Parts: sequence; structure tokens; C-alpha cells
Amino acid sequence: MNWPLECAAVIPCLNESAAIQAVVNGVRRHLTTVIVVDDGSTDDTGRLAAEAGAEVLRNERPSGKGAALASGWRRARERGFAWVLTLDGDGQHAPEDIPAFFDCVERTSAPLISGNRMSNPAGMPPVRRLVNWWMSRQLSRLAGQSLPDTQCGYRLMRLGEWSRLASTSSHFEIESEILLNFARAGFRIEFVPIQVIYRAERSKIHPLRDTLRWFRWLKTVR
Repeated sequence: MNWPLECAAVIPCLNESAAIQAVVNGVRRHLTTVIVVDDGSTDDTGRLAAEAGAEVLRNERPSGKGAALASGWRRARERGFAWVLTLDGDGQHAPEDIPAFFDCVERTSAPLISGNRMSNPAGMPPVRRLVNWWMSRQLSRLAGQSLPDTQCGYRLMRLGEWSRLASTSSHFEIESEILLNFARAGFRIEFVPIQVIYRAERSKIHPLRDTLRWFRWLKTVR
């Protein structure tokens, strides 16, 4: 498969000026088209992403990660891409891992490939590791299959399957919803090991608000 012609990268961002140029430059070693969704940043995220060669979609106010991703996915589909590679803009996801996603599609033909940090989570903060393990266990039960890392946003997804599913999450629960939707629709899901990178960046996840929102979402899908 000619991935630069078939796939665009979509990167949702909120105030990621410190890392976004390096992320875009790294991704563009593998893919020609990078779509950055600047979700209401108050810093230079959008300008720096554009200077690095990305197409920038700008939200004047934050709409949430899920909504930002959906707008990027729609844009990629409008431009004729069959696949999207999604990763975060804070440098937590290594562009060097991109070929592993492509190789997995070539081997399995799965329409959704997710990064898996839990195969070697040594660099993950203990609280995040525990929360991820617990959430992944709950979703695995609902999906009827093993989903070892349900909170990882580093993914490769075929847009045709995504467009047939109703995704409504506008915030961080989008990662869980996409996995569950694909599983319940009978679409194959694969996981590939990726690097665990945590630096001094501050998580955009609000511990209380976003956890409560995730539990509310979970109630609606049981």
C-alpha cells in the first residue's frame, strides 16, 4: 500500500507549542499530509504547526479531544484519504513507531490498529498504569475481546469503517468509544507495542471531570 497517498495524520492540539513542530516534522518523514486540529490554543501551536508543513484547522474555543478528532477525520475523508493515523501533539507518541502500524495492516488487514503501552509500561506513571488497566478490563468485558490499552490515542484507522459507526463522544472518552464501536460491529482490532514516553508535559485530562464523564459514558453503553 502506498501509505503517503492513502493515509493522512490527524493531530488534535491544545497549547502544544513546545512540541508540535518536532511532532509534525517526525510524522512527515512517513506521511505527506498532516492535519493539525488547533482546538482553541492560546499559544502559537497553530502557527508553528503550519510552519512545519501541516494543514491547520482552527477552533476558536476548545471543543474537546473527541470533537477535534472528528473534525480532522472528516477533513481527511473529504480530501480522499482512506486511512488516518492519529497521535497526540505533545511528543508522547514517537513517530518512529509509525511503520509498525503500517506493517500490522499489511499482515492482518485490520481496519483499526491501536498502540499498546501496556506490554512494557515501565515508563508510565503508576496511577495512569492502574487506571488504564482497570478501564481496559471493563471495556474488554463489554467488547468480548482483549483490549490491552484502551486509553492510547496513537492509532491507525480506516475511515470507511469509522464513517459507518455513530461516534458521539466529544472529549477523552473517544478512545474508548471507537474501540467499543469497532468491536461490536465485528471489525477486527489489532494492537502494536509502542514506546512509553512521559516527560514534564502536563496532561490535558482533568482527573475528576473527565473520569466522571467517562463513567457517565460507560453507563450508556452497558
